[in-house]
Amino acid sequence: MICPDVAGRGESEWLPSPLSYHFGQFLADFRSLLVHVGAQQVDWVGTSMGGLLGLMLASQPSSPIRTLVMNDVGAFVPLDALTAIARNLEAPPRFDKLSQVEAYLRHTHRDWGEIDDAQWKRIVRSGARRFEGGWRLHYDPRIARPAQPMPFSSGLYFWGAWYQVRCPVLLIRGEHSEVFPADVAETMLDAKPEAELVEIPGAGHAPSLMAPSQIAIVRRFLERTTTPRVGRAKMPAHEARLGKGEAR
Repeated sequence: MICPDVAGRGESEWLPSPLSYHFGQFLADFRSLLVHVGAQQVDWVGTSMGGLLGLMLASQPSSPIRTLVMNDVGAFVPLDALTAIARNLEAPPRFDKLSQVEAYLRHTHRDWGEIDDAQWKRIVRSGARRFEGGWRLHYDPRIARPAQPMPFSSGLYFWGAWYQVRCPVLLIRGEHSEVFPADVAETMLDAKPEAELVEIPGAGHAPSLMAPSQIAIVRRFLERTTTPRVGRAKMPAHEARLGKGEAR
């Protein structure tokens, strides 16, 4: 399993210019990473921007992506949602105590849905960095640039990439998500009815994929689509809402 820190996040270095944070750079980084580890095929699970990067890689000729899971992001991201994402990334430059970091992350991640206290502690430990005088979040605050649409645009469009995807796709949507509206999910299924859609009750942007029930959904999709079988069974009805009429 490969869990990379995208440039400007986690243990990755901060790039010298905010103009360097863009999808083209990230895609080049991922292709280099896959060559480095010798992975010819991968099953991609991506949340938000990670899902969009997976979508763009999966749409390319000779794509290394065998199966694609897009968590709470689709082929169109509305302007209002992008503005909210960018606002959440504009964190205070420092926190005096780790408890302040936790309070801040609990607020900005309040739409993630089911997360227990132990998981919150793990999110805080991995999401904060100690420095002289306190704590700061574990990313370059300038990474908000990719979330900014072109002037006079209503959002970010990825429909061209979606039409080119040939691998099995699982779309995960938070019930209250504004980043992945229900009508976008419905239109994606109209274009590719073989794709599958799961809606996570009580979550917004983005489902944490930390709850056992959510992990099970992803695991079963990957097991079903990567293991040769005679006939592919759909997910149990209580776990997935599939198709145009049931996407909300």
